[in-house]
Amino acid sequence: MAMTVEKTLLNNQTILQNFGLVEEIDEQTAEIISGGKSKKFTIKNNTNNAIDYTIDDVKWNIAPGATNNIYTDYSGKVSFDKDTRTNEINVGQESLKDGQNYEFKLDAGNPDIINLSKI
Repeated sequence: MAMTVEKTLLNNQTILQNFGLVEEIDEQTAEIISGGKSKKFTIKNNTNNAIDYTIDDVKWNIAPGATNNIYTDYSGKVSFDKDTRTNEINVGQESLKDGQNYEFKLDAGNPDIINLSKI
C-alpha cells in the first residue's frame, strides 16, 4: 500500500512540475498527505516451536527458524503467549520500533518462557 501511495504522489508531483506549479513535494509533506508513515519490522523465531502472535490485533504465525517482515500503518503493538506450556498463559506485549529487528528466543533461566528481544 505504501508503494502505491508513494508512486501516486510522485506521479502527481511530476504532473504539477510539468505545469510549473511546484518544485517538489518533500517527504514530510508526503507523509501528511498520505496520512502517516508505514512502520516495518523484522521478527525471527529462534525457538523450536511455531509461535502465534498479533501485531496491531492482526494474527500472525512464525515457524521455527523463520523470519517475518511486517509492515503496518498502526502502532506496532505485538502480543504473544510467553509460556510454551499448553495449559499456561503468560501474555507478553511490546511496542515495536520502526526499522528494528526482533527475535523470539527461549529464556536462558526458564526454557518454558519465550522472550521477544531487539537484535
